[in-house]
Amino acid sequence: MRRPLLGIDTATERATVAVGDDAGPWEHAAVDGARRQAGELLPVVATTLRRAGVRVADLAGIVVGDGPGSFTGLRVGWALAKGLAHAHGHPIVAVPAMLGHARAAALAVRAGSEPVAVCFDALRGQVFGAVYAFGDGSVITLVAPAVVTIAELAARAPARPVVVLGDGAERHAAAVRAWCGADPYRPGAGFPPPAASLVALRASGRPLDDPAHDEPVYGRPAEAQVKWEARHGRPLRDPRG
Repeated sequence: MRRPLLGIDTATERATVAVGDDAGPWEHAAVDGARRQAGELLPVVATTLRRAGVRVADLAGIVVGDGPGSFTGLRVGWALAKGLAHAHGHPIVAVPAMLGHARAAALAVRAGSEPVAVCFDALRGQVFGAVYAFGDGSVITLVAPAVVTIAELAARAPARPVVVLGDGAERHAAAVRAWCGADPYRPGAGFPPPAASLVALRASGRPLDDPAHDEPVYGRPAEAQVKWEARHGRPLRDPRG
């Protein structure tokens, strides 16, 4: 039997986990609601592994969604991935969560090589935005993840996407319609789990060479850090030195 991998995506309010290999997910599950992730993610992972007939020790490794995305969500997912990896000596690979969501959408709508845009809400009128295309097993990053407005993302994109998805797209639906002439894409019940796409796309990720200190790509400082630095007039010290 092929050794499976565990995929964990917690970059948005809907977290997904998947156990599988290159052929696809064996089992997968989701946790809806950012506030539920901290308490429910580990039991959901355990249940998903059990249904797949896989022990944590049997895994070939763990693939976790990288940022940018929800600060709290990323921390929850990374903490769990690091804990499981440390306990069992598994390697961890971080794949941009937006890339996983884009591939899931491309599969759902059969986008072929047409561009897919992903916009996670970044507050302050901005999104964490990126545009990807998939074809013949390849991944093309048309616009790398960045903190932008929808209009700025549209200006950077070389072509109009076939779909634009994400909570940022829904928050700025009017701007999305002005860009591509359609409402934001809302995943349905049959939407492929982004965590499974992370597993499939692990070659596009970055291995965590020092999991104890490696961190997600947050995209920009957290709101609490911005306020602290504004109040004290100096940068917050990096605890890693």
